[in-house]
Amino acid sequence: MIRLSGLRVLYGSFAAVDGLDLDIRRGELFGLLGPNGAGKSTTIRVLIGQRRPSAGSVTVGGFDVVREWAKVKPIFGYVPDRENHFEEFTGRRNLEFFGRLYGVPRRRALECLEMVELGEVADLPVRGYSLGMRKKLLLARALLHEPQVLYLDEPTANLDIHSAEVVHRILRERVKHGATIVLTTHDMDEVERICDRVGIVCRGKLVALDSPLTLKQAHTERMVDVTRPDGERVVFDLDAEAGRRALAALVTAGGVATLRTREFDFHATFLKLTGQAFE
Repeated sequence: MIRLSGLRVLYGSFAAVDGLDLDIRRGELFGLLGPNGAGKSTTIRVLIGQRRPSAGSVTVGGFDVVREWAKVKPIFGYVPDRENHFEEFTGRRNLEFFGRLYGVPRRRALECLEMVELGEVADLPVRGYSLGMRKKLLLARALLHEPQVLYLDEPTANLDIHSAEVVHRILRERVKHGATIVLTTHDMDEVERICDRVGIVCRGKLVALDSPLTLKQAHTERMVDVTRPDGERVVFDLDAEAGRRALAALVTAGGVATLRTREFDFHATFLKLTGQAFE
């Protein structure tokens, strides 16, 4: 559905995106991750038409984003990380205004508001909305024309647990009906819960690409920390046959007071892959 071929974006002599090759499948929820300045925001700007590629090509639904923009624009919806609502308008009027740009019926505005649980405040001015309500209004707006592609920048920032779950449910339902979704997030738990695949970019290049589960398995330390009854601490490497045998013998002999496996640490994995902390 989305194909980036040798994408390069320059700001002066600085390459924000440096030869990025990436295919995002139709009907998948894709997480685009990276440290600040990695190039993920610039990539999204190219996809939504705010930045022209310096080199390479980008297609969405088979249409080139530069040469066939008029065909690309109706295909996608976009949820920015910063809101841009009409403060004096109600939530309903905000959506009706944008809905007219896409030629959707007025009733669609209320349908989208109810979808994100804002139906009860549909006729209140947006200036009275909380940060979370404003965030959900952005999603409702992006869904107005039922786009084939959704781009979301930190979609659950400022949301409570329930509202975040509502957003996750909506995104998974959209994917179930064939939509393609690309999101950026700093919440690895969110990535594991809802993303089909993850791409990690650093310094404008793709450094890892796989499902969250596969990345987790590949970078989990298969180590076990054991405390013996006398207080001595021992570490066993489960990737080594000798380590597995020694641990089994210790457990069989009743020589274990506590035992703890080392869980997946995304920050450590991210540091390993990019050389930078995940912030």
